[in-house]
Amino acid sequence: MRKEDFPLLKNRKIIYLDSAATSQKPREVIESITNFYERYNSNVHRGIYSISEEATLEYEKAREKVAEFINALPSEIIFTKGTTEGLNLLAYSLIGDLKENDEILLSEMEHHSNLVPWQQLAKKNNLKLKFIPINKSGQLDFNPNLINNKTKIVSLVHVSNVLGTINDVKKIAKEAHNKGALFILDGAQSLGHIKIDVKDLDIDFLVFSSHKMLGPMGLGVLYGKSDLLEKLSPFLYGGDMIKQVSLYETEFNDVPWKFEAGTPNVSSVIGLKKAIEYINKIGIDNIEKHNRELVKYTVEKLRKLGIKVHGNPKLNVVSFSINGVHPHDVSSLLDQNNICIRGGHMCCMPLMKKLNVNGVCRVSFHLYNEKRDVDELIKALSKILILVKENGIAV
Repeated sequence: MRKEDFPLLKNRKIIYLDSAATSQKPREVIESITNFYERYNSNVHRGIYSISEEATLEYEKAREKVAEFINALPSEIIFTKGTTEGLNLLAYSLIGDLKENDEILLSEMEHHSNLVPWQQLAKKNNLKLKFIPINKSGQLDFNPNLINNKTKIVSLVHVSNVLGTINDVKKIAKEAHNKGALFILDGAQSLGHIKIDVKDLDIDFLVFSSHKMLGPMGLGVLYGKSDLLEKLSPFLYGGDMIKQVSLYETEFNDVPWKFEAGTPNVSSVIGLKKAIEYINKIGIDNIEKHNRELVKYTVEKLRKLGIKVHGNPKLNVVSFSINGVHPHDVSSLLDQNNICIRGGHMCCMPLMKKLNVNGVCRVSFHLYNEKRDVDELIKALSKILILVKENGIAV
């Protein structure tokens, strides 16, 4: 699908299988950024001159496009530096609503970005962390009794960046709300791969990153329900997030701008708008179908080689291990065949411990990948297995 739309994939003779780390960018996204810097580069919300007004208009149009993409209101969309900053913003801003011995529920498959902020918050404020375990098939083993009247926050990944598991977040969000808890969704691996409707899922907050969904780096989005955002205190202070400032008092700006202190990443916001338009042109359902088929095809091929696949991957990620060979070595050997994959702990050290491995090899897809990419991967892995056998390592 549309590999010709991605300049890097035309300019370099590589097979790129690391889209869960960052996706490649279509030409129109790159051109929109160049166009901003060449034609109307200026700050937003400040200048009373034409190019600043043009930049502000495009910036706010992008907010509207993001809101439409997830079925939210523009005022519910906050631009951040990424998923990590969005989760940290929530951790710092929600602390005012928590008291000693309150509980935060996460899962054993969380990325460090959705673990460390809550872990540190709990340590500093005598809160209790609890975790939904995973079973042998890589699914959440969710027991509703894990959520009780002390549970104040449930924060979960939508699609695991290691296992490719799609969690039933709608069900868990409902259980959280029944007990009066807030539900936060890490959508870093799901946005751009699967349709997200925040109203249908009834989630309170959603965080995701531009660069994993064909957009530029250095930009993320935090969605929050309007009434909840109104109650939250700002995370950062400074310019543009204020209405009035005196030497001793400050009146903060309205939502969403009170959470966007300083000069925003205007060019990347404009690039994200183009990325969403590109995704809409292809069709999110078509992208999901394409990626599911690639994952299924990859799992079948790997298992035929006798390679261990972790979990039961469904969407855009497949992780595997070759006994006796470090994931970094596998990645390096594949690189010699111009194949790009990720090897390591995937910023999920607790999950690695659960899987009883130091790290994994991960391939991850987007709409520009095709079955022949997988065939080349399997061909290269077959050579590695021969090397392993020749060196007397049991697979």
